[in-house]
Amino acid sequence: MRYVSTRGNAPALVFDEVLLAGLARDGGLYLPETWPRLTAGEFAALRGLSYPDLAIRVMERFLGGRVAEGVFASLVREAYASFDHQAVVPLKQLGANDWLLELFHGPTLAFKDVALQLVGRLFDHVLKRRGERVTIVGATSGDTGSAAIEACRDRDAVNIFILHPHGRVSDVQRRQMTTVDAPNVWNIALKGSFDDCQDIVKAMFNDQPFRDEMRLSAVNSINWARIMAQIPYYVWAAIALGAPERRVAFAVPTGNFGNVFAGYAAREMGLPVSQLIVGSNRNDILTRFFEQGAMEIRAVEPSLSPSMDIQVSSNFERLLFDVFGRDGSRVEAAMRHFRAEGRLTLEASDWEALRRLFSGHRVDDPATERAIAEVYRASGELLDPHTAIGVAAGRARRNDPAIPVIALATAHPAKFPDAVERATGVRPKLPARLHDLLEREEKYSLIDNDLTSVEAFVRERAAMRGAA
Repeated sequence: MRYVSTRGNAPALVFDEVLLAGLARDGGLYLPETWPRLTAGEFAALRGLSYPDLAIRVMERFLGGRVAEGVFASLVREAYASFDHQAVVPLKQLGANDWLLELFHGPTLAFKDVALQLVGRLFDHVLKRRGERVTIVGATSGDTGSAAIEACRDRDAVNIFILHPHGRVSDVQRRQMTTVDAPNVWNIALKGSFDDCQDIVKAMFNDQPFRDEMRLSAVNSINWARIMAQIPYYVWAAIALGAPERRVAFAVPTGNFGNVFAGYAAREMGLPVSQLIVGSNRNDILTRFFEQGAMEIRAVEPSLSPSMDIQVSSNFERLLFDVFGRDGSRVEAAMRHFRAEGRLTLEASDWEALRRLFSGHRVDDPATERAIAEVYRASGELLDPHTAIGVAAGRARRNDPAIPVIALATAHPAKFPDAVERATGVRPKLPARLHDLLEREEKYSLIDNDLTSVEAFVRERAAMRGAA
């Protein structure tokens, strides 16, 4: 199993090299050279397995022997032993053919834990085996940062720097990052939007001397290992509802396109996914694309669902690579034009091909609160704003009422207590282990939206602990 860049001008790498590299040196994202396929019989053989055992079977197809089978199995089981729910990712029924896949039972109460609890352990294993150190830099719109920090804290071979948009994440999201007391963790509150944070991180990777000096790596969804570790829960949910004999659809609240792209990857592996429904908030660049065939950048507007306050969805480039017949030069030209002009238009045939699988739906703040209230009245379930968008989008855009729609519950409602309480009259509580979160001391640095300033901060702090 080898991995290639979406832009076609970086060397093909094997799994552990891709894990440590994050972004390809040509600015592209890594993908498997060919998608591994499971037969219907192989999918059926996954029935009855625990979530960790199913995840091991699915992900081992992507390793190419670069992590020993026994070691990988131990890492997966260890990663999910810390989750609060015995099922790890329990599936709940909301209606006759409406389902909710709860992905928030990990340490930081967000779906990012499902991938990052494993990715952090993979980093540790690979770096120790190689006798190397890395500096991880990442951008977060709310949840990736805390999940990455929790996965990488106190690891000897890793320094981690997380950028979040100042004043644009919830109090709980921010404090889950800034109250971690670990010698290898630094939080940067950037004066800008999430897209600004993401652009700074990409610019650091594209600054080749700085990248090599600091041994940069990434845990954002630009890192293929993040996507790989999200594929199993699509398989888990589909099999629970009758796959491979029965088709399923998924509704995914989406900002950076990584989570829904994992669903696309599961489909490429042979899972019978009939529809992928993209839920957007007022920052609806993806919904507008699936409606109109053009991707056009607009200003980022704050919303009740801050993890989706994004206008540049990085992982869309991975989908574009397949749409363009895996022509890296065509992807590179399209992305260069998109960043220069703020607009990307596909040929009608390519757009129509995507619309046969993908649908988009926008849910503004008032509609988000209505969705939270409606689900609570009907089922007693409390949804966070992001999950509510997924549920509302699934109900609005499903193609076939006979096919079950599984909405992905991406965050615990207690991460957004004000919105949930306004909608339902009930203020969700944090788990007991986080009861004092809002009283803990915070540590973060407020920095201008400037690459030179951020690089200087990273270089200085990393040197204090021993340069990576």
